Amino acid sequence: MTTPAWEKVTEKDVSRAMKEYDRLGPDRFFATHGFAPTTTYALVDHGRSYPPKAILGTAYEFATGQKLASGDFEGGRSGAVKILGNLGFDIEHK
Repeated sequence: MTTPAWEKVTEKDVSRAMKEYDRLGPDRFFATHGFAPTTTYALVDHGRSYPPKAILGTAYEFATGQKLASGDFEGGRSGAVKILGNLGFDIEHK
């Protein structure tokens, strides 16, 4: 697989993914979008915590129509955490 086109993901796509997470709840969100709970970092927005890799992967799907699997990209500091931080989101170490 080629590197995902992260430049297509906007703050709006990430916010939409967080709303989807809130609407479905963790179990249904993970089952629907194919990710798992986070172990190291949390995306924090308005006092709520979200799994960064799952949110970014879902935002990518919303932005491009292409579904990513967890193994298609990195989730840590050099991956999802960095991309979300560059979009202006707060990431905390768990």
